[in-house]
Amino acid sequence: MNLGRMLEKCHRDQWKVGDLDWRRTPREMGPDDEVKIVQYFTDMAGIERLAGALFEEQRRRVDDPLLRDIFTTFVVDEVRHAHAAQMLADFYDVHHYRTYQQNPHLTSFTPAFVDAIKYLSPGIANAYITAGELLLDIALLRSLDAYVNDEMSHAAMTLINRDESRHLAIDYYMTEYYCSDEYAAKLAAAPAAPLDVQLKAGWAFALVLYHAAPFFRDVFFGPMELVDPDGKRLLAAFKRIQLLGQKDAVAKQPFTRFMQTMQGLYNNPISGTLFGPVLQRIIGTDPRVIVRLYDEAELEWARRASFSEMAEEALQQKYLN
Repeated sequence: MNLGRMLEKCHRDQWKVGDLDWRRTPREMGPDDEVKIVQYFTDMAGIERLAGALFEEQRRRVDDPLLRDIFTTFVVDEVRHAHAAQMLADFYDVHHYRTYQQNPHLTSFTPAFVDAIKYLSPGIANAYITAGELLLDIALLRSLDAYVNDEMSHAAMTLINRDESRHLAIDYYMTEYYCSDEYAAKLAAAPAAPLDVQLKAGWAFALVLYHAAPFFRDVFFGPMELVDPDGKRLLAAFKRIQLLGQKDAVAKQPFTRFMQTMQGLYNNPISGTLFGPVLQRIIGTDPRVIVRLYDEAELEWARRASFSEMAEEALQQKYLN
């Protein structure tokens, strides 16, 4: 990837929430739809703020000045997305059926995750960020926009999705970097973290695992049951997460091995029967996406493809029904 060109694109494609025409009139919808749509956009604003905090932490950690500048624009993007999502929530809150607040599992997960990435390996943090961006980009944003089916949502989501495409491309780029020999050598040369830092990292990771399952259930899987009833987009996103984890360089990473071991135990008829709920809580996802979602041809392609090719293939999913 040419980081200079990516940075130019980041600056060129900036926009403001005020560029959108908010004078439109929302389409007619029933009380149940209005409540759900306003709640989803309210939660989306929180998700975007979380993404901004994660990109800020990545910006702080990288040494490359171009990457720092890129992540700086990503933080600006996410602040703008949060603002747009909240304005969409307000736009569709026509009848004020209730007072809306962010899902409590979102508000619990956010500080736990932000705290965790300050202590955990950047590679683990990037793995979660990449998975989250795939879910957001391929599944949630597209499905929510299709469900709302209104010109105001379409206009905002078009611009948000354009930003998210840049983010996902860099997610794959950073995944490749964190799996590289260069980064492994950097880790080997660094002094071991003090014991108290290691303990804090372990505790932070435990909190992330504890809060992840209810967060994903309420903020991702719950809404997707309504806006993506056949699960087509959800499964497409998780297939890309699984295929990324099967690339040799990624599969060798300790965190990937840990999660794949948990998945293997969950799908084992004996351990899955005995410890299924515990394993599902550790993995943090819905049972539908813990099973293998790809075939042998897709696996072979993923192992041959470059990270850039995989990112491009994932992005193309946004344009499929």
